[in-house]
Amino acid sequence: MMGRMTTDALPSATAQTGTHPRPQLLRAAWTDLSGPWGFEHDDDDAGVREGWARPGRTAARTIVVPFPPESEASGIGDRDHHPVVWYRRTVTVDEVRAAGWQPGMRLLVRFGAVDYRATVWADGAMLGEHEGGHTPFAVDATDAAREERPFELVVRAEDDPLDLEQPRGKQDWLPEPHVIWYDRTTGIWQPVWLEAVPETSIDRLGWSSDLPAARVSLELGLSRRPPAGSSVRVRIADEDGEELAGVTQRVQSPRARIDLPVHALQNGQGYESMLWSPEHPRLLDATVELLDASGVPIDAAASYLGLRSVSAAGGRFLLNDRPHPVIAVLEQGYWPDSHLAAPSADALRAEVELIKALGFTTVRVHQKIEDPRFLFWADRLGLLVWEEMPSAYAFSATSVDRLSREWQEAIERDRSHPCIVAWVPVNESWGVQHIAHDERQQQLVRALFHLTKALDGTRLVISNDGWEHGDSDLLTIHDYEQDRERLAASYRDAAAIERTAAGIGPAGRRIRVLPEAASPGLAHAPVVVSEFGGVTWAPDAPIATWGYGVASSAEDFERRLRDVFGALHGGALAGLCYTQLTDTLQEANGLVDEHRRPKLPLEVLRAIVTDAPR
Repeated sequence: MMGRMTTDALPSATAQTGTHPRPQLLRAAWTDLSGPWGFEHDDDDAGVREGWARPGRTAARTIVVPFPPESEASGIGDRDHHPVVWYRRTVTVDEVRAAGWQPGMRLLVRFGAVDYRATVWADGAMLGEHEGGHTPFAVDATDAAREERPFELVVRAEDDPLDLEQPRGKQDWLPEPHVIWYDRTTGIWQPVWLEAVPETSIDRLGWSSDLPAARVSLELGLSRRPPAGSSVRVRIADEDGEELAGVTQRVQSPRARIDLPVHALQNGQGYESMLWSPEHPRLLDATVELLDASGVPIDAAASYLGLRSVSAAGGRFLLNDRPHPVIAVLEQGYWPDSHLAAPSADALRAEVELIKALGFTTVRVHQKIEDPRFLFWADRLGLLVWEEMPSAYAFSATSVDRLSREWQEAIERDRSHPCIVAWVPVNESWGVQHIAHDERQQQLVRALFHLTKALDGTRLVISNDGWEHGDSDLLTIHDYEQDRERLAASYRDAAAIERTAAGIGPAGRRIRVLPEAASPGLAHAPVVVSEFGGVTWAPDAPIATWGYGVASSAEDFERRLRDVFGALHGGALAGLCYTQLTDTLQEANGLVDEHRRPKLPLEVLRAIVTDAPR
């Protein structure tokens, strides 16, 4: 039937290959637009005035999408300041058809992320705009597809390196990377793809579970109000294809909540086997169908979910109501040849496998909204994730607006991933550097905490990671003390931790910024040292490097690692997070180098991380 979809050709979401850019909302067909595109710098910002969006213009250079133009993988490799760039590509009829398009459907061009402000045209007609450098968006190219001929897709990206009100994370505003800031990522840096959908289509899926109630909930978003008499059919199945839950429910608006009883969760003997955890990353397949008044499918999508709970109590982080020590590593998600863009989909799987092989249960993705395909592998292979919003570096009404809007988009995109257990809207008071004294900045951090809880009440929220906390589910501390005894003395028991948290912290900053009466829960929050270590050993590095501690040899590197890990293992902490996984340009304090090669034998590193006996 024209313009309709069924479940017949849907892939299994849990068995996917990890290449789909939107792994929790799959249709039978899509077309990857990665590869060569025309490219131009527009340093004078003349392109709009001179009509560069019109079809037929010959681009000055060729770039490989989705790699940022600052990277070597892009074929450009120009790291200078270029605030405006343009892309262009011919989309063929075969590519449109491969995306599943046929008359009566809509053709969407989806972008994983374009940094920072994007405008998109097709054959000179503007399709849409988006602001936010780390979150996805889509534009409708149906009018161009209806011509059933090739059309030219044009993208203008604006990314001002000197705009400190723009959420930018670790991207440097200076000409060259310095200290803890790295190469910029301008323009397209996550996948671009085509997808055909019906006129009324499934647009968003938000999964959550209530384990005590033996229930799964789906928050459904449709592209528009459905036709009268429409309904949604949802089915959840285990890895053997056996149905665990199924519901059909009438829908009258573009947003609907659907609750599904999962009777298997009521079986006390089988309950534990149903749950997702790093040790047993069990995922469940789901299909969602939009039906017309006659019960005929209008649209269908495959998805997946995991059943688990996250909480904090008794000074511990709890997963599925059980204490689960946070053994984490800080991950910049940076590659030497492709920067913030992963070099391939396979590289994202390998990154998750490496983190787990080193003995970590958790990764703190730092100042980056990571590629959804990374999150898929964390779901599939069993790795807990802290997701962190990239910071702006100035406080103003503009930065507050930009930060809060993009953060909401990030939560909307990722809130169905079971791997994510904590949200981090602010890091180290970046963008709120006067929070200790400025009540407005305190209110922003508190507002982001409560906004996050309002959007997703199923996870922990860390208000300001590292120090100067307002309201927060975890109290996190950054401590780069290198001496084993002094580091251990700060956290060896509850009394020591309270002394550390109550006064001036390790970085010379207060750990709590609000009085206890204003934030009473913070006094009882579990404590995690969420940055420590930072030991550098990079004798063959081609550039000058630094770390919070510098090893003189491989033997000294091992000794230093044993000291800092040993100081924090076995105490009263709820967890720890080592800085960092990989060397990142001049900050060469990774457990592995920038090419992911371990600096010590893998089994030695794993024993140190897990506190295994020698």
